[in-house]
Amino acid sequence: MPFKITAVVGAGTMGSGIAHVLSLNGYKVQLCDIDKAILEKALDIISKNMDRQIKKNIIDENGKNEALKRIEIIDTLDKISPDTDIVVEAVVEKYEVKTNIYNQLTKILKQEAIIASNTSSISITALAPKERAANFIGMHFMNPVPVMKLVEVVRGYETSDETTGKVIDLAKKLGKIPVEVNDYPGFISNRVLIPMINEAIFAFYEGVAAAESIDSIMKLGMNHPMGPLELADFIGLDVCLSIMEVLYEGYNDSKYRPCPLLKKMVSAGKLGRKSGEGFYKYK
Repeated sequence: MPFKITAVVGAGTMGSGIAHVLSLNGYKVQLCDIDKAILEKALDIISKNMDRQIKKNIIDENGKNEALKRIEIIDTLDKISPDTDIVVEAVVEKYEVKTNIYNQLTKILKQEAIIASNTSSISITALAPKERAANFIGMHFMNPVPVMKLVEVVRGYETSDETTGKVIDLAKKLGKIPVEVNDYPGFISNRVLIPMINEAIFAFYEGVAAAESIDSIMKLGMNHPMGPLELADFIGLDVCLSIMEVLYEGYNDSKYRPCPLLKKMVSAGKLGRKSGEGFYKYK
């Protein structure tokens, strides 16, 4: 086991899911977030998700209890152990927020430690702290993390072969399927997925069909488990817009122009499931 001590920065949906799979596979995890309420909620979500795994006979009660013991919650970065082998950052998709965290981590961690970002679209090369560029990599998990198998492993311009190999090995130990890609805006997953969602929003915006009709066509005709508008609500319309803006800025190509309706809905706070309303209404 190349890593013994791990940390996850950001205890939201993705961060709690990453901590879940790390702890369940025998790794000690420090889960860090500045919001103590979010940390408590994360532990509750992890516990409930493990209960679902118990019902499906994936784990047993003892396995759950031992995994939860391996998770330590902390509310400041300076509490992260300097002996940590890998830190996975899973905070909001904002360049300034992420790079501020990396700058602090470089002062805390041992030189050989790996910093991995769960960013879904921002350039790994641009994010990498200069003094740690060889040990910096993208580790893009899919949501929900305990269920989805893919981990998109994104090499920055200076990411070393050794770092890439260690992260691929870790993903496999977590029961995931790592797929290596190079560092371009949106990588592969979101370079293909989010423009498709954006085009579906354009179709709705232009009155081509109702939201239910657009989703039904993609589910029944293309065998997608969720329609693009339903999926946009699940991801969060603010996240979809952020990724489209990264693509638009990164490629300077009009085909990545965010739909005006998407921008208007985000401005109105209609973000999908997490706000209670997007293209559909939720309780």
